[in-house]
Amino acid sequence: MPLTLETAAPTLEQSVAMETRMEDALSQARETCASEGATSKACAVAWDIVEELQAEYSHKKVQEQPSQFEDFCDDNPNAEECRVYDV
Repeated sequence: MPLTLETAAPTLEQSVAMETRMEDALSQARETCASEGATSKACAVAWDIVEELQAEYSHKKVQEQPSQFEDFCDDNPNAEECRVYDV
């Protein structure tokens, strides 16, 4: 299953799909390591896939949460801190 990186915040369906992909990759990694051995190259690759999926999920989860500054500017668009000047 190829990894794809998207820039938009995930929807609920995408989050569930990503969690399912992580669970599947985790199961596959455990099976691979059990059958091939914990020090095999296939085991290392399987765990690398799990790590990449976890990193992708964490990155997307962080992206969907606006910062406190963004919240402040949404509530106070005329505040000095939130002004944007075209130069």
